[in-house]
Amino acid sequence: MEQYEPDRLSPAQVAAMRRSFRNGRAALSRRSLLRASAGGALAFGGVGALSACGIPPAGSTRGGVPAEDHSEKEKSVAFSNWTEYMDVDDSGREHPTLDAFTERTGIKVTYTEDINDNTEFFGKIKPQLAAGQDTGRDIIVLTDWLAARLIRLGWVQKLDPSHLPHAYANLSSQFRSPDWDPGRAYSYPWQGIAAVIAYNKKALDGVEVKTLSDLLDNPKLKGRVGLLTEMRDTMGLALLDMDKAPEKFTADDYDAGIARLQKAVDKGQVRRFTGNDYTSDLSKGDFAACVAWAGDIVQLKADNPDIDFLIPDSGYMTSSDNLMIPNKARHKTNAERLIDYYFEPRPAAELAAYINFVCPVDGVKDELAKIDEDAANNPLILPDRAMQAKSRSFRSLSTEEETACEAKFAKLTGA
Repeated sequence: MEQYEPDRLSPAQVAAMRRSFRNGRAALSRRSLLRASAGGALAFGGVGALSACGIPPAGSTRGGVPAEDHSEKEKSVAFSNWTEYMDVDDSGREHPTLDAFTERTGIKVTYTEDINDNTEFFGKIKPQLAAGQDTGRDIIVLTDWLAARLIRLGWVQKLDPSHLPHAYANLSSQFRSPDWDPGRAYSYPWQGIAAVIAYNKKALDGVEVKTLSDLLDNPKLKGRVGLLTEMRDTMGLALLDMDKAPEKFTADDYDAGIARLQKAVDKGQVRRFTGNDYTSDLSKGDFAACVAWAGDIVQLKADNPDIDFLIPDSGYMTSSDNLMIPNKARHKTNAERLIDYYFEPRPAAELAAYINFVCPVDGVKDELAKIDEDAANNPLILPDRAMQAKSRSFRSLSTEEETACEAKFAKLTGA
């Protein structure tokens, strides 16, 4: 593939990268966030970062490059995932769902936890992908913005629907057709990441909170409100609160959202912008309410009865981490069989019971109830139809849009 001269990162993109590494979702591994109850996906700096690595702009190619499939002769599959993003047994060494897959199919899974953040991992596999070589991996898990970029570059393979009957049938509607991969031709979600409003009932002391406007406008909450440093989540909720669609907002809509939040910042309503470290502020009551990630709230609620969450009538934001097969993977069919396996109710339930993120698989509740009844009834893990209908996604951005949006958000947050 032709190589391109690198572009320099804009100051806003550099700031976004620093925020994410310092205290955003890239700061800690996913499961450890739940265990620690305190403070990975680089939200917007990554687009510019890819250009800085000499990668052609999005949209230059489309469609992956297959290789000879050795699945029939080589009963193996290499799976790269984020740290602590898989179920483990009591010993902490075995992965029950992977072991069950191997026992059923005879396919040995080489499972590697070598993804700590999107940009760092992309740096590992970029040289091989750019050169049209095998990365040594059959499945990789990337957050939606980077998944979109690899699809546009033509660096991941189109999936064979005949190998994915459970995935096709059981994929939850809220994840079925993102704008960056309509119909899920190249990817399937591993887990969802939901941004909602969380609150401390004791700290609220009777103040009613139902919308983001309540957080931004109620003088009784002055200095006790938290917003996220992840731009898509905070700005997405702000746009929804203003009756604007995050899937198709205009530049004027975005500017209006920035102005809305800036007004709240200027009058001291917002205590600070945070990454996962909001969990400590919320538990202590320094935040009466804040924008939060659902995976954290599951654990916080279990540890503190004063912590709860709400879904505004206007909706909430959802992103996803996604299973993909890179170009030149040796075991494409085996990889597709493993992807499909995790869309069967039983293994999907076992995974959800352990990691507590938004499960993208329909029909899991009965199986999950056999393992953990509380998890089965938790809408932060298994959203019901009404909650799924309120799930919204931030639209894909061009490089130019990303630079402009991130610069404005950086100014708002003081980054």
